[in-house]
Amino acid sequence: MAYLQTLCAHCLTANRVDDSRLSEAPKCGKCHKPLFTGQPISANDAQLTRWLSHEQLPLVVDFWAEWCGPCQSFGPAFARAAELEPIARFIKVNTEQAPQSAAQFQIRSIPTLMIFQQGKILDQQAGAPPYPQFLQWLHQTLSR
Repeated sequence: MAYLQTLCAHCLTANRVDDSRLSEAPKCGKCHKPLFTGQPISANDAQLTRWLSHEQLPLVVDFWAEWCGPCQSFGPAFARAAELEPIARFIKVNTEQAPQSAAQFQIRSIPTLMIFQQGKILDQQAGAPPYPQFLQWLHQTLSR
């Protein structure tokens, strides 16, 4: 058996899960809620840092802002993609509420999408792609 560490979407506790059982709706050992919700997870600066340093599944991060029209139009596509858990975790970071993260990752335009694996950037793109192109980019990046 191979285990990986994944964080609970509710309480951010690290959980060790047999990777062959990820699709069997595992629950958090601490709060007993489902580890995977199929919904994007909002994160502030501290929470994003925790996700980046503890999560072993790929992280797909949407850096966005409420006032941004393209961000608003892309939101439903990102939420739909989050249903793909557990192939990756889907995190939304509001750059207005997480200025340190926006500065750390040099977010110059929004939305900006980044895919991380164990804290390292695998790929990134600016803009709000249509859902099929977003999925294509996601699958191409994760298959590397």
